Amino acid sequence: MSALQDVPLSVLDLAPITEDGDARAALHNTVDLARHVEDLGYHRYWVAEHHNMPGIASAATAVLVGQIAAATERIRVGSGGVMLPNHTPLVVAEQFGTLEALHPGRIDLGLGRAPGTDPRTAHAVRGGRMVSPEEFPQQLSELVSYFDRDGDRAVNAVTAEGNAPPVWLLGSSDFSARLAGRLGLPFSFAHHFSPKNTVPALRAYRDAFQPSSVLDAPYVLLGVSVICADTDERARTLAVPGLLAQLSLRRGRPIPLPSPRTAARVDLTEQERAYVDKRLEKSIAGSPDTVRARLQDLLSETGADELMVTTMVYDHEDRRHSYDLLAKLAR
Repeated sequence: MSALQDVPLSVLDLAPITEDGDARAALHNTVDLARHVEDLGYHRYWVAEHHNMPGIASAATAVLVGQIAAATERIRVGSGGVMLPNHTPLVVAEQFGTLEALHPGRIDLGLGRAPGTDPRTAHAVRGGRMVSPEEFPQQLSELVSYFDRDGDRAVNAVTAEGNAPPVWLLGSSDFSARLAGRLGLPFSFAHHFSPKNTVPALRAYRDAFQPSSVLDAPYVLLGVSVICADTDERARTLAVPGLLAQLSLRRGRPIPLPSPRTAARVDLTEQERAYVDKRLEKSIAGSPDTVRARLQDLLSETGADELMVTTMVYDHEDRRHSYDLLAKLAR
């Protein structure tokens, strides 16, 4: 069993847009946070591809990765992830080969097979070129092939050749878990929105794992939502707006991240209140002592090799403070 002090801590950022903010402010906050957590000793900083979400500004993932890498010096930067069915493998190889060439040894290419949006928006993102998630293994194979020169191939990704970043598979079920295992790739599981599937998926990954030129043994990065504040009460107050945003998304009406003041004025049905209360009960939101205990339990249950923390709170200073407190727990 790993202790919290023994596992690397990393950051997953969706560049949250608040109810009184905009994408510009959100993106500047992301760059600021990346610099801040680098100073705190966090290991890597990933941004996630989502489209047509009024509360998320990380849609142009490769562009944002480049900006963060240019604004920092040591921290690894990458995608958590690029949704491969939304793109042609050639373009993704060119983008991340370029990033690796510009920032050698610091770029990660995390890949998912979900659309990262609703079906109508996915159709628009793909220009009407609908790719089934079942084609993901073939897309992945094509993408990886572009990082090596093939003189017999008519089309090559010139900027990718010799500039291959580490490839990660992302998932919230056992499909990508098994694929990552068979290919001997590191695997990142989205525990923060699929906690029921965490243990079965990690078991599937480890059972399927075959050593490769990349890894001798399985490597699990666990995505987890954490809000750490000075008191349990303060952390719960900060957590409620994000849960209300999730509730709106489930209704099919995504919204910017509301403030705690707005959240306190929202009238919820009995069923909605039960949803929020249940999510609060299961969330990792609390004082440093509470968060330490919950994360240690999670490490004991999953055996994760690394924790990637996402913190969706309204005020940027509260977000910075949460990562400050968490870094102290890991020392």
